[in-house]
Amino acid sequence: METIRNYYTFSFGFTAVCFALAAWYGWSSTGSITATLGILWIVVVLSILEVSLSFDNAVVNATVLRDMDPVWQQRFLTIGILIAVFGMRIVFPIAIVAIAARVGPLEAVSLSLNNPAEYERIVSEAHIGIAGFGGAFLAMVGLTFFFDNDKEVHWIAAIEKAINKFSNVPAVEIGLVLVLVYWVSTLLVPADKITFLTAAVLGLVTFIAVHAIAAIIEEREAAKKAAGQIVKSGLGGFLYLEVLDASFSFDGVIGAFALSNNMVIIALGLSVGAMFVRSMTIHLVRTGTLAQYRYLEHGAFWAIIVLGVIMLLSARYHIPETITGLLGAVLIGLSFWWSVRHNRRFPADAVTTPAD
Repeated sequence: METIRNYYTFSFGFTAVCFALAAWYGWSSTGSITATLGILWIVVVLSILEVSLSFDNAVVNATVLRDMDPVWQQRFLTIGILIAVFGMRIVFPIAIVAIAARVGPLEAVSLSLNNPAEYERIVSEAHIGIAGFGGAFLAMVGLTFFFDNDKEVHWIAAIEKAINKFSNVPAVEIGLVLVLVYWVSTLLVPADKITFLTAAVLGLVTFIAVHAIAAIIEEREAAKKAAGQIVKSGLGGFLYLEVLDASFSFDGVIGAFALSNNMVIIALGLSVGAMFVRSMTIHLVRTGTLAQYRYLEHGAFWAIIVLGVIMLLSARYHIPETITGLLGAVLIGLSFWWSVRHNRRFPADAVTTPAD
């Protein structure tokens, strides 16, 4: 049985390497101890920001991973984290600049290092599309969890039971998200409206496409199982988790520019946070924490809905990332406390009742 420390050993080692790189970069680029310490402090704050914004991501990852084949679990925790760290925290911002400024990848990298102010401006201008895509996708993720006809366990019973009554209505989640997206679009100037609506629709289409792929794969697996084969694929879940992680990382990447417009500093800070999310995911899966705390998932998915709505609204209003992280932490903390209270009252449920 692994101890809690073992789950986070690699993340602490990775953190030490990133801090060492930040110290080296700060000293080599500024030659000042004060400036270097300032860079290290920004990396620490960015790491905390990423973890606070992404704890609900770890819970949702664990929810999907626990039902996946062990081989695909390992692939997500290795290949997937490489995509999360190097793809979304490094390649993604550079890709935005390359597309928006119509320059090559190498020019975008040069821009991030030599003209960080212009780099930040280009990334910030792309926020309308990012908010539309990420907000719509995350809102669908959260609503789909609650609009589930088979769902029997409810945390905020009055609301969740009311939602559950409409779970048989086809595509009700899509309708709700479209209404919300349209309402937000009415708050935007005409130049931004089309960009926002297009990105939001693409977010919905991506969500549907990923779930369609998963459904096709599951159907094939069922056919193989009926034929006596034991081959099981987690490709659908893997794709879903990668898109989900990408959507979660949008707000962290954009919010990081509030602290620094230096891409090296941002990449180091957010990568540390992403690695701890990986460790938390492994911890939740292997210890069966989600089964022990029946409302923890509910808190995470409520936090996802809140994050999705905030991302959509951020196309019009500036909402500090601290508020997003605080709301998510409060919802998850309350769901955890509620789970502990339930387990004390009904000890048998802590072992035998799944979260939904």
